[in-house]
Amino acid sequence: MMQKYEKLEKIGEGTYGTVFKGKNRETGEIVALKRVRLDDDDEGVPSSALREICLLKELEHRNIVRLYDVLHSEKKLTLVFEHCDQDLKKYFDSLNGEIDPDVVKSFMFQLLRGLEFCHSHNVLHRDLKPQNLLINKNGELKLADFGLARAFGIPVRCFSAEVVTLWYRPPDVLFGAKLYTTSIDCWSAGCIFAELANAGRPLFPGSDVDDQLKRIFKLLGTPTEDTWPGVSQLPDFKIFPFYQPTTNFMQVVPKLNLKGRDLLQKLLVCNPSQRMSARDAMNHQYFNDLPSSLRNNCN
Repeated sequence: MMQKYEKLEKIGEGTYGTVFKGKNRETGEIVALKRVRLDDDDEGVPSSALREICLLKELEHRNIVRLYDVLHSEKKLTLVFEHCDQDLKKYFDSLNGEIDPDVVKSFMFQLLRGLEFCHSHNVLHRDLKPQNLLINKNGELKLADFGLARAFGIPVRCFSAEVVTLWYRPPDVLFGAKLYTTSIDCWSAGCIFAELANAGRPLFPGSDVDDQLKRIFKLLGTPTEDTWPGVSQLPDFKIFPFYQPTTNFMQVVPKLNLKGRDLLQKLLVCNPSQRMSARDAMNHQYFNDLPSSLRNNCN
């Protein structure tokens, strides 16, 4: 089956394996080939993984990277995805600290639209970060590295492997919450929104779980049972110094307008039950002046 694709150059190492640039020999289309290593002690690919991969194939949306093909051999699984020119992290690196506010709005809307599509199809991403958002040359943003954590049964709490992921984790997950809802992705989207507005400067670049929580609480205030009922019952809960929430969000995201700051504050809420959903966020007044061409292109 691999004869159909020609392997060109290596473009990255992911959590699950190596990513190559490839070419479909029949059509000449450039694709991304993601090779997933299968452990020797595995009895083939777990059926749940294949089921989830099939699910991914059904998630057809312009803001979600397309999975074209799944090739399976004894030792490895190769997933064939559409190829995008760069990820958001690389895009940030090219910016020199300045970003057009219209680009911020466009990317944020596309991120929310892709998320809303996933959530309405009962799929959680659970690992949103700039490296997992791809951008093509038409300025389209696409969610990638999708549900694979779930598909391959890798525990979600693999903090140590990559500290970066920590930066986009909500306080409920940092406190060991085992029940995930769509709110986990909405928190990450808020962190990415602030990073977009600040042309690539991460909002909460913590060095470990405690440092991460402290940075969050310094900005948003330390949660209490009043503001977040049940917080002290979470598995890894611990007491932090009491911080008052920041009243001046303008210092946090100086380039973001008033409506943008309002949206940001509604996504970055410590109590997961009060976090804004992707659907509500898409309808926020911050996006009122979005070009209709971008808004109406829903699929």
